[in-house]
Amino acid sequence: MATRKEDSEGPLANQVFDHLLEAIYQGRLLPGSVVNEVALAQEFGVSRGPVREAVRRLQGIQLITREPYLKARVVSLSAESALELFQMRMALEGVACSLAARYMSDEEISVLLSELEQDRQARLPGADPSPHPRIFDFHERIVRASRNQRIINTLCGDLYHLLRVYRRHSGTVLERKDDAYAEHWQILRAIKARDASLAESLMRSHIERAANHLFENLIESPARAQLA
Repeated sequence: MATRKEDSEGPLANQVFDHLLEAIYQGRLLPGSVVNEVALAQEFGVSRGPVREAVRRLQGIQLITREPYLKARVVSLSAESALELFQMRMALEGVACSLAARYMSDEEISVLLSELEQDRQARLPGADPSPHPRIFDFHERIVRASRNQRIINTLCGDLYHLLRVYRRHSGTVLERKDDAYAEHWQILRAIKARDASLAESLMRSHIERAANHLFENLIESPARAQLA
């Protein structure tokens, strides 16, 4: 197959990067699975350069690991890493939620309420699947609404992608998805009521429950007890 010539940092590298990122998010590339650079180059009809660049960028955001002389692999979900990330989230997202209750405008809250309902409707049994599903990240919206740039940089920067992978695995069971939606609704109602203390408490509890679910169902570890 003829390969398309392209600068390794150009559009082709971006396409491979986006493809791998979505595959990791959706679980098509499972934690610990090998990233076959040769197969990817053949799939996209490109040289190894754009593929290597995409893999390098995924290493930079901690979604792919590569030991010397070994193949690249999707990051494994370790209990220790999950515990550290969820502890950080409980602290920072709790504060972000408190700040959002103070700084979000009424219009922003109304828009977020509407989008939360749209997200619920899209998850109902029998809902028509969209060929281009809308990306809705409640947690990212709350963090950005905090107006605290340091918190935003920490949670929405390079760590955002790794956090999203862990969050996906903490909500893979339908019951947890339903619970998470109800908890999101409660958090947003507290923000709408301008109850910063309640909003922070609800967010921290929400993250703790998600973490416990992850440890119970996906990671065999004593880490669950350490969240308390």
